[in-house]
Amino acid sequence: MATAFRVLVLYWAFRLSCSASSPEWFQNISTSLFDLSGDIMLGGLFPINQLTSNLSQRSEPNNISCESVDDQGLGLALVMKYTVDEINANQMLLPGIKLGYKIYDTCRQSAVVVKPAISFLTEKSSGVLSVGCNYTDYETSMAAVIGPLSSEMVSVIGKLLGFFLIPQISFGATSDKFSDKDLYPSFFRTVPSDKRQVTVMALLLKEFKWNWVAVVGSEEEYGQQGVQEFSKIAENMSVCVAYQGLIPVYTDPEPVVKNIIANIQNANVGVVVVFSLVEPAVVFFKEVIRRNMTGVWIASTSWAIHNDLTSLPNIQTIGTIIGFTDNTQTLDLLTAYTKELFTKMSKERMKTSTLVPKSSIPDNPCPQCWNLSPANISLVTETSVQRTAFSVYAAIYSVAQALHNMLDCNSSVCMWGPESKIYPWKLLEVLKNTSMDIMGTHVAFDSNGNPNIGYSLIEWVWNDTDLDFIVVGSFYNKLSINRSLLKWHTENAEIPESTCSAACGKGQVHRVKGFHSCCFDCIDCLPGTYQANEEDIQCSKCPEGQWSVFRSTNCTKPTFDVLSWDTPEALIMTLAGVVLLVCQGAVGVVFLRYRRTPMVASSGGTLSFVALLSLMGACLSLLLFLGQPGDVVCRLQLPFTCIFQTVALSIITSISLQIFYVTEFPGKAASHLHILRGPVSWLFMMACCAVQAGFCGWFVQEGPSLSEHVANMKINFVRAFLSCPILHLIVFALMQGFNGVMALISFMCTFMAARPLHQYNLARDITFSSLIYCVFWVTFIPLYIGLTDKKKSIVHISFTLASNLGLVAAYFFPKCYLLLRKPELNTPEHFCTFLEGVPPTPSQEEPQTQPEAAQ
Repeated sequence: MATAFRVLVLYWAFRLSCSASSPEWFQNISTSLFDLSGDIMLGGLFPINQLTSNLSQRSEPNNISCESVDDQGLGLALVMKYTVDEINANQMLLPGIKLGYKIYDTCRQSAVVVKPAISFLTEKSSGVLSVGCNYTDYETSMAAVIGPLSSEMVSVIGKLLGFFLIPQISFGATSDKFSDKDLYPSFFRTVPSDKRQVTVMALLLKEFKWNWVAVVGSEEEYGQQGVQEFSKIAENMSVCVAYQGLIPVYTDPEPVVKNIIANIQNANVGVVVVFSLVEPAVVFFKEVIRRNMTGVWIASTSWAIHNDLTSLPNIQTIGTIIGFTDNTQTLDLLTAYTKELFTKMSKERMKTSTLVPKSSIPDNPCPQCWNLSPANISLVTETSVQRTAFSVYAAIYSVAQALHNMLDCNSSVCMWGPESKIYPWKLLEVLKNTSMDIMGTHVAFDSNGNPNIGYSLIEWVWNDTDLDFIVVGSFYNKLSINRSLLKWHTENAEIPESTCSAACGKGQVHRVKGFHSCCFDCIDCLPGTYQANEEDIQCSKCPEGQWSVFRSTNCTKPTFDVLSWDTPEALIMTLAGVVLLVCQGAVGVVFLRYRRTPMVASSGGTLSFVALLSLMGACLSLLLFLGQPGDVVCRLQLPFTCIFQTVALSIITSISLQIFYVTEFPGKAASHLHILRGPVSWLFMMACCAVQAGFCGWFVQEGPSLSEHVANMKINFVRAFLSCPILHLIVFALMQGFNGVMALISFMCTFMAARPLHQYNLARDITFSSLIYCVFWVTFIPLYIGLTDKKKSIVHISFTLASNLGLVAAYFFPKCYLLLRKPELNTPEHFCTFLEGVPPTPSQEEPQTQPEAAQ
């Protein structure tokens, strides 16, 4: 291989040195276009002519007429002659060996291609195809076959050549079925397979989000396989084929084409993929032009740059045409070689008095080609020939390189002699492992005989009347498109649309309607579900512990808000609590100053200070409702609030019971009042606190912790307010109800109590304070039940502050007023009923009329 590499380097260096001017070997070229004798022969199959007879009327095997020259096929045949002449002239790949060729016309017909294929199989020494049991030592007349161009022709002769294992290298057959080495063991090609082509076509559609398309093919091997492969790959890429049709090749195509175009219009597609041979494509686009249709047309490699299409009148009116061509190189010397060839042929004609008759040249595929002249140079300058020429060139050089390797050639000699034989099966094995650099392009075959060649993406762009093929992208293993180079036929040059249904928005899934997945309704994903992928047809449920909002594309773990210190509600309640604490502190200071006076003694004495402290504790306990809650905080919130209120209410209830006893049993009150006001009041307070503590303990024991509550929480929200759980409302009702019962008892005991004449009415203060407390907490029940968690916390704090304020304002404020503004009434006589249990005497009543009136 190292020797082969050095030979190639020397050859291409020599070739480049000659590219500036015509090489000397141009002077020695033969004017025999289709037949050149040589030591090793290559067979060529090219569509040199077009069919001019009716196959359906054929009655004899040879009754086929192909007399209309196919310019592209003839041009490619000239490329084969040029390549063989170049190899023979340079003598670097095959020194001492002359390559020969025989080129036959396929006429693009199966009935024509079989005859030359059989001639290739004849034995080289005898020229006869004999039936044998073993063809191992059988040397065919042709060492390898170059061609044919179309997949239809390869499908006819490929298996026949494969039986003899003759290397067959096609420069245009793209059907992917030839990659099957069980059916076509000796097939190679220098163009990519249609499987790659339809893949890049589908990628192009995905790139521009065209998912509603039609595909049209020619009704033969190339078109049928292309349409079939495209439909399969398009479906896998979520591209819907709204309609597919086949244009007849062997019958009149016009009626079918009209029906195809009508169906395309009815399908309302904006993009049409045309996977067809040239002749059916011409018929198709003539009808498209006649109907004044516009759209995006995706061209397969067979017609993407063919002159028969580009020269159609008004072809520029049909919209945007994007095509694919093989990513190849240009043969720089081909045009100069052909000019020299045609010039030499013209000179020979001038020297010959009469033309050589057709009958005297057996198997001449183009008798009229003897009249070729430099005026016919367009045969090789045509764009379609220029872009396909490299494939023919590479096919022949691949065989030459394989022969070079097989014969152990170096730059000066090959292992070749008169008795040397080229067995096709041996050449095939060498060819499988052959790779080479041709004009800077590395060419190699994979295990299926496919080359490592990609595509160029071109757009037809008209400048006035001239057509340019603008390369707008490329594909090898990845599609690359330069969008800025594309020129669209739409208004404002925007990318055309071709969809059955408008794209769904985020958080919506497709509900397919009909038979095509691209036709759908958009369904919104409800809360708790989400759109996982763009192509989903059903919303996915959120995993455990997560939730989503309406029309969401993902689920999230819930976020919890708390009654933080910086919220307006918390600031207002904190301010209110501070004001209340100041009031309670001020009351405490006043009571402390007058602690030894009858007013303070009748209000409970030391117990009044305990009541004030408990009310202050109730206010401070409300701070537990602010900020981030925790397990400990949640277990202390309600118990602290309730039990502090219980202390104050139990003291007020104790005093109200004393008032009831004094007013209802005045005869016994004097002897027992000191006991009731002393140890009994303390015992009553502690008993009430003990009962409330039992309720609080029950509440803490039965209720879950905050962490347990969150862990077991049913997540059906994305954002929620987090508060301490109150799941056992009965226990909560007992805690609040116990305080309410004490307030109610206080109210009942004092509401009907007889008012002592000319004395301070202590019962009045208790009546109003207990009534206010009861009203607040009775109102609290219906409000609390129907509120959200956040509002429940706010209402609970607000009602606690309000009820505390009611107790302070109604019970303590009147006493402070008397202590500060009317100290003359703060005498034992003014409180004797409540201090001693003795009703006032008549003598006491008269002088106090005026003060009483003042009250």
